[in-house]
Amino acid sequence: MSSDDAVLLEEPAPGVRLITLNRPDVRNAMTAEVTAAWSDALAVVTEDDDVRVLVVTGAGSSFCSGADLSWLDQGSARDNTPDRMRQRMLPFYRTWLAPRELPFPVIAAVNGPVVGAGLCLALACDLRYASTSARFSTPFVYLGTHGGMAATWLLQEAVGVPRARDLLYTGRELRADEAAAWGLVTEVADDALDRSLEVARRIASAAPIATRLTKAGLEQSANGLAASLQWEALAQPVTMATSDIHEGIRAKREHRSPLFMGD
Repeated sequence: MSSDDAVLLEEPAPGVRLITLNRPDVRNAMTAEVTAAWSDALAVVTEDDDVRVLVVTGAGSSFCSGADLSWLDQGSARDNTPDRMRQRMLPFYRTWLAPRELPFPVIAAVNGPVVGAGLCLALACDLRYASTSARFSTPFVYLGTHGGMAATWLLQEAVGVPRARDLLYTGRELRADEAAAWGLVTEVADDALDRSLEVARRIASAAPIATRLTKAGLEQSANGLAASLQWEALAQPVTMATSDIHEGIRAKREHRSPLFMGD
């Protein structure tokens, strides 16, 4: 992809793909252009059987400044009725929350400030690594709007109800070290992208079938202990029927790194 593209897609390591939101002049806001390019990049990644992990980051000094709401001033009152806006917002939400639905792990390399819907994108990723300059905020009500993109659910999942209320009601900015203490991010690093790619390479070296089923199992866990046991009673036998489990056992016995082929 050209460096002028709104979203860049790269392969920094075998099994690893990197998507970069590439409109630093607008702090990588979710404009119509960026949203379409993001959707196209995800389609390419989804169809690539060699992908084992995806990293998402932003170009420049910001991760993502959230949704672009300039279109609110461009349409007529008839175009901007609640019902018509709902028809517009639901596809927008689902497009940007797609990391949650991808079968492989997704890592957010939060290289700078992340705001509103941009934070929801990061929360839709499985892991989050933040630079020391990262800042996190959800100032929806101070823009005169309700939160979107599952902010009220994703924040509670990440940091719990009391802290989600704090962020949504006050709109205050959370520093990277505070975000780590709250569990909003996995770790703070001097270079969030380098750290994310390091973790991505490690995940890419794991058994891919087992990793994908583990992601699905973590989603199942929201349904409780019984649902998790039922899922694992199906998923673990699937992995036990693969060649990868024999490679894993041999590698352990031979004191070497395994080479998993995903079959």
